Amino acid sequence: MNPPEAPALDAPPTREVLTWQQFPVAVRQLAEQVVASGFVPDVVVAVARGGLVPGGAVAYALGTKGVGTLNIEFYTDIGKTLDDPRVLPPLMDTSELPGSKVLVVDDVADSGRTLALVMDMLAGTGADARSAVLYTKPRSIITPDFSWRDTDLWITFPWSAEPPVTGAQVRPAD
Repeated sequence: MNPPEAPALDAPPTREVLTWQQFPVAVRQLAEQVVASGFVPDVVVAVARGGLVPGGAVAYALGTKGVGTLNIEFYTDIGKTLDDPRVLPPLMDTSELPGSKVLVVDDVADSGRTLALVMDMLAGTGADARSAVLYTKPRSIITPDFSWRDTDLWITFPWSAEPPVTGAQVRPAD
């Protein structure tokens, strides 16, 4: 009997892949967790950029019309981050949030530092804020209130699976 073959040294790392076909199932199950908890958000805050698509979808699934965004920059490439997450303009007007129930939605709680920053920001507004993510990684410094799946793998999301479109990739129209 031969020993199992070792993976090639240049083999791509194993990834968690969320497809467009799985996405509505993930969102629905995440929304069901929120509803089952009894939390009824007045506002969904999507953490841009990764949380924009899930945030909008969760807002629809919950029937929540109030939606806002907070733009946070942290990851610069796969596995590469800034020293600290930072808020980018435009800034969301939080003056109407005191007393509101807010659901913060992001794609993943990886290190958890982005989600922790947003939750800390909202804690100062007087809102009752909870968090929901599609994926939670075991190293996250914050445990989201709601999470669809746990993984320790790098995740490929359908909205970011392809590189950005650049002028070099666009063919002129005939």
